[in-house]
Amino acid sequence: MDALELMRVGPVIPVIVIDDVAHGVPLAKALVAGGVRVLEVTLRTPVALEAVRAISREVADAIVGVGTISRADEFQQAIDAGARFGVSPGLTPELINASRATSLPLLPGVMTPSEIIAARAAGFFALKLFPAQQAGGIEMLKALNGPFPDVIFCPTGGVTATNASAFLALPNVACVGGSWLVPRDAVKAGDWGKITALALEASKLHARAA
Repeated sequence: MDALELMRVGPVIPVIVIDDVAHGVPLAKALVAGGVRVLEVTLRTPVALEAVRAISREVADAIVGVGTISRADEFQQAIDAGARFGVSPGLTPELINASRATSLPLLPGVMTPSEIIAARAAGFFALKLFPAQQAGGIEMLKALNGPFPDVIFCPTGGVTATNASAFLALPNVACVGGSWLVPRDAVKAGDWGKITALALEASKLHARAA
């Protein structure tokens, strides 16, 4: 499954920060129960890879990936943990070479037209606009659709339950990334019912580009 196929599995990819590895599996099960299967666990905490390993082993219906990849060696670490895709906040020659050297699909981040051109030249046409709101949000994506009609985006950063539908209505948006599905207070409290309810609402959204 390549990056674009992953983006089309569902309308929202939750951006997950796990502070306690014991939360990883029940959190993933709660999201999957709500119809959200593609999960991005970010490398923002020391237990992230351990959580990915547990989710990939114990939650069969989850498609778990590693986010915040910013160094070449993190590709192999992600693969070793059982990740099925990677997400980066940006794209460098080092990351391009590492991506080509592995089988891990990559959803790279871009913010400017020049970065989109560079990503396309490297063979990437499914991109993460990050940080989406700071980059111009919906109006930026509308503007990018003209010169880059062959690029499909997953805007992430500032996307919420309130504005997700507006992003998904754009012709060049296949899905959105967001942390609202996994509020840290609910995760800390083990309120998996709340997580499932949020996932159910998110799974009802529809992307025009899907």
